[in-house]
Amino acid sequence: MSGIKLTRRGFLKTSGIVGGGLLIGYVAMPGENLPAVIPTAGGIAPNAFIQLTAENKIVFYSPRDEMGQGVYMGLTTLVAEELDVPPQDIQVEFASVHDAYNHPEYVVQGTGGSSSMRVHYLPLRQVAADTRALLLNAAAQDLAVPLSALTTDNGHIGCNGSSYPYSDFIATAETMELPIGSPLKAKVDFKYIGQDIARNDALAKSTGTAVYGVDIDLPDMHYSLVSRSPVAGGTVVSFDDSAARAVTGVTDIVQIDSGVAVVAKSFWQAKKAIAALSVIWDQPALADYSSAQIKADYQAAIDSGEGDSKSEGNIEEGLQLATKQVEREFWTPYLAHTPMEPVNAVVRIANGKAELWAGTQGPSTARGLVARHAQLPEENVTVHSLFSGGGFGRRTYLSHVSEATQVAAATDKTIKLLWTRENDVQNGWFRQASIMKVLAGVDSQGLVTVWNAARAGGDLMPHSIAGLLPGAFAGSPDWVNNMTVSALESLYDGWIIDSGGVEGLINDYDFPNRKLRHISVNHGLPLAAWRSVGHSFTAFAKETVMDELAEQAGIDSIDFRKRNLQGNPRLLGALEALEKGLKGWQLEEGRHIGIAAHGSFQSYVAQAAEVSVEEGNIRVHRVLCAIDCGQVVNPSIVRGQMEGAIMYGLTAVLYGDIQIENGAVKESNFHDYKMLRINEAPAVEVIIVESDQPPTGVGEPGLPPVGPAVANAVYRATGERLTSTPLQPT
Repeated sequence: MSGIKLTRRGFLKTSGIVGGGLLIGYVAMPGENLPAVIPTAGGIAPNAFIQLTAENKIVFYSPRDEMGQGVYMGLTTLVAEELDVPPQDIQVEFASVHDAYNHPEYVVQGTGGSSSMRVHYLPLRQVAADTRALLLNAAAQDLAVPLSALTTDNGHIGCNGSSYPYSDFIATAETMELPIGSPLKAKVDFKYIGQDIARNDALAKSTGTAVYGVDIDLPDMHYSLVSRSPVAGGTVVSFDDSAARAVTGVTDIVQIDSGVAVVAKSFWQAKKAIAALSVIWDQPALADYSSAQIKADYQAAIDSGEGDSKSEGNIEEGLQLATKQVEREFWTPYLAHTPMEPVNAVVRIANGKAELWAGTQGPSTARGLVARHAQLPEENVTVHSLFSGGGFGRRTYLSHVSEATQVAAATDKTIKLLWTRENDVQNGWFRQASIMKVLAGVDSQGLVTVWNAARAGGDLMPHSIAGLLPGAFAGSPDWVNNMTVSALESLYDGWIIDSGGVEGLINDYDFPNRKLRHISVNHGLPLAAWRSVGHSFTAFAKETVMDELAEQAGIDSIDFRKRNLQGNPRLLGALEALEKGLKGWQLEEGRHIGIAAHGSFQSYVAQAAEVSVEEGNIRVHRVLCAIDCGQVVNPSIVRGQMEGAIMYGLTAVLYGDIQIENGAVKESNFHDYKMLRINEAPAVEVIIVESDQPPTGVGEPGLPPVGPAVANAVYRATGERLTSTPLQPT
């Protein structure tokens, strides 16, 4: 199994599972399915997901974090289906940190990449099916009947007209081996998968009883805020805390790795003290740059012809075959994540142990960070995972956990450390800015003959690794981590193309002659995965050029894309579903439709945006979205995620723009980093394409097409091709 052998009591203590009954687990590694029955009397528990109590209560320990994307309900539905138990009758708990809950592909315990349903669709169903088979075997023995005489429904076993709760058979089940590879239900027999069922977290969230990190309030808790360098990478030269210490309620002021932390008895006291703190910072390299210079550096890089490249076919032959050509250059700026709940963490260190309360995308990394800064073994750290008020990639980066732990260790207090909205916008991590250039050609038959694309900008991977290493390898010295990051930066600047900066730029269509060139230009601003990562900007370039190629070829924009999607049947199917849905649309005068299609996270999305432009102001009235995301577990969650991704994407394409001035972020809050308002939100209709494929991504794929769809509609309204975001018609 995982190589970890624990008594049942030891596992329950490590994983945070409490109470008695029967626990079932599996190893969620690709190609493996090694279950274990954990009896009341003792045993081994390398990982446990399903607990059946003596009261016939089923508890599911969710290995992934809920940030609004619906895994709390979706994963529960998988278990419910094969256990024959309504999802709403299953109690869900967030799993604490244990190797058993590691993401099958990420190795660490984390949530991201719109992967949760995809990687757990079969394994969780299998462990539930095996659990059901175990209970049936136990019932057959206890009731002295053949298996064929038994049925299951609603957490009960039926036999000869009588109904018995699953828990009646725990004692016998504990003595039996768990069946392996029990048959899974056929799609035609699904009761819950594929159905619109109210989310099991909806009531708690709508009544305010769901517990988020920001809600934690412990009796001995103090509040902390941190003064950080306005320029990323800056360090403290000196500070004067005399005025800050005079603020009522302030108990401690300490210097930590990221700046100077104030500790007070209330949040507002800490906030007032931070404003009174005087800090002198050094000037890191980023301080020499502003947005105009950064963009100029990107421009020089992409014009240089240098960089790493990969290609298929022959670009020159493709150009010769083309009867029409399009060459365009695109700019997309830095963006902030701005989750509704800013990042926060509560840390308590006492008696050689530590506890962390936080909603994160990486609880195992968070545990490692607490262990590192509290100088404790990782097994002495308990992580209480909580609901998160939005993630979008931001909660993968856990500097706030490091800060809270450093402050708790320095002050010997239970610390609740919060980032204000200003902290999040100015001192956080950002989506990378990019310049992209595309040269493409089309022949007389409307087929794309050549696609030559380049992108210049910052690399995502070294920043991600830099944030991950201290927690993933809690015992490693800082110099080892720094050396590793430095080596990675060298690899990605001249040897390897960072997929996070180019994914989707040369994909989707039948490009027989294609080339991708990438030039790394890094200025020091912390870069992070942002919702849909590289697809969030590459789709803008790709789909704008595809639209212009269609115009050059004199072919309808949908028909043109269909001609060039013969090798991508799922994106073609989404586009055809969109085309069918548009037949019922009636356009008012002055409104225009733009189209875009894009595949990301193994899902395929086509969108149409109905737009008007008046006095340079863009108004998006309607968006039609068609998605093929494989087998749908809960259609209402898919629709909700498409709607949310579209609104998030519209915010970016209409307003998103982080500006840098002398290395510092100019924007600070929603007054100057604008969000889409409810009165600006378009009506959204979602078409879900029927599929027999396993589930694929939903949280992110709805975002990439909306920007180019709007830009293409603006062109039809104004005759102006917009190639920079935020979109601003002249």
